[in-house]
Amino acid sequence: MKHHNNLFVVSSRRRLAGWCVHIFTASGAVFGLMALLAIYNHELIQSFWWMVAAMFIDSFDGLFARMIKIKLAVPQVDGELLDNIVDFMNYTIVPAFFLLVTPIVPDYWCVVCVIAITLSSAYQFTQVDAKTSDHFFKGFPSYWNIAIFYLFFWQMNEWLNFAILLFLAVLSFVPIKYIYPSRLDFLTYNNTLRFTVFLATIIWGVATAGLIWVYPKSNSFLISVSMSYIILYVVFSLYRTWVPLGSNEQSPA
Repeated sequence: MKHHNNLFVVSSRRRLAGWCVHIFTASGAVFGLMALLAIYNHELIQSFWWMVAAMFIDSFDGLFARMIKIKLAVPQVDGELLDNIVDFMNYTIVPAFFLLVTPIVPDYWCVVCVIAITLSSAYQFTQVDAKTSDHFFKGFPSYWNIAIFYLFFWQMNEWLNFAILLFLAVLSFVPIKYIYPSRLDFLTYNNTLRFTVFLATIIWGVATAGLIWVYPKSNSFLISVSMSYIILYVVFSLYRTWVPLGSNEQSPA
């Protein structure tokens, strides 16, 4: 990319890279569609693998977009809007459909649960500060696919599942700041700690995928790793909500 007379001249290579990133992001919707098909066919484990693929794409497309300055490379496409559309499908619509097909919550209350999930997610996605200026999610960040997986895996009482999902829906309206795993700039000034959290996220993903792989069997080590990360994620999120960066830490000179 060259700078000339205060105008950015985008090279063909960078423009092509920008389009490839947008296609990469949009492909998440294809995986979401395949997850819906698998759920419809009651191939539930396969549906989780499609969800994993969609989450993998969502984990890296933003990084790629920032690397090539995608707003300059392909200015005619709103990458954030595209990402939100794909995310709403994969993080909300797909798991909501999963609830409609599987007996995770009581039959007669399933529709109530699905409505709560859909409406709360619609609010969460459309807040002007849904992603705060310091790179956190405001309110429960619609991780419904993750919640559905754990409820499916644990095989708990249907009424308890119902209560948990409604509680998470309510949390969408509570201004708690949740860690944005791929944007840890304002989690801490300590680079080692930021890298550790990022690495822990990757380890969690591998461990959780391992639980899908061994299902219906279980593995105590994978469970410990997966659940430990969830606990740490919640604790760190609550801490940064109550103690924003800068209030008790100093930026390195």
